[in-house]
Amino acid sequence: MGTSRGFTFESFQRWRRSFEIAFWPAFFVLNTVFNGEISVMDHPRVQWWEPWVWEASSSTVMLALVPALVTASRRWPIRIDTWQRNLPLHLMFSVVFSAIHVAGMVGLRMLAYAMAGQHYDFGAWATNFAYEYLKDGRSYFWILVTIGLYRFWVMRLQGEASLLEEPDVGPPVEPVEQPERFLVRKLGKEFLLAAREIEWLQASGNYVNLHVRGRDYPLRATMAGIETRLDAQHFVRVHRSYVINLDFLAEIEPLDTGDARLLMRDGVKIPCSRRYRAMLRERFGQPTAA
Repeated sequence: MGTSRGFTFESFQRWRRSFEIAFWPAFFVLNTVFNGEISVMDHPRVQWWEPWVWEASSSTVMLALVPALVTASRRWPIRIDTWQRNLPLHLMFSVVFSAIHVAGMVGLRMLAYAMAGQHYDFGAWATNFAYEYLKDGRSYFWILVTIGLYRFWVMRLQGEASLLEEPDVGPPVEPVEQPERFLVRKLGKEFLLAAREIEWLQASGNYVNLHVRGRDYPLRATMAGIETRLDAQHFVRVHRSYVINLDFLAEIEPLDTGDARLLMRDGVKIPCSRRYRAMLRERFGQPTAA
């Protein structure tokens, strides 16, 4: 399977985690500096440190809420096929997001002012919260859009698998009910991925990741749906989230809980739940008793 020279998904993987952890803190630090300078110019009659407390308190709470937005965007994605169901949820979440943000930043400001021997007054809560929500609502959906665009970019860099479509004219190039190959789109190029090369499959939200030689290719499908289309002679369900290719299974390690741990040829360990462990043993002609 070819890859483009230069920047690749494999090279990105080496520093992906560091990038994802550092991006939002770096963004909010820059945002605080920029907004702080503007706030200082807009409020010349207050003490020099007050605008910085306002901006830093807001950014600190906003940053603390980013992980919750990442989880919400993954659990309730806004796409063409889901926006009617999930958009109202995110509108509700944005109100909760704003309430936590306002309460948190007001608390931090009160603490900072108290340390300076002064008192912080947020003002009329009803009026000021409505004002803050107008800003927080924009921030909430801007963060969602940023997360979504980043995931889309990573998916394009990584490659996304799909089933080969049946042609409009002529016979299909492969059995439609049990595909021998998957089509992988990666950075504008297309590759054919042989089903027999898939080492295991893992459910991940609305996708099933096809693991091949250290790479994962997401396929928009359910595990139950794709499992029925795989060759049962080679692929077996071992967990609610995993299907493995028996050709790449190296070792079965029984656990005291009745479950098992499967060691694949490349050294990766995959969980095997008790209900599937019995069926796996039967595939190798072993008794079901532990």
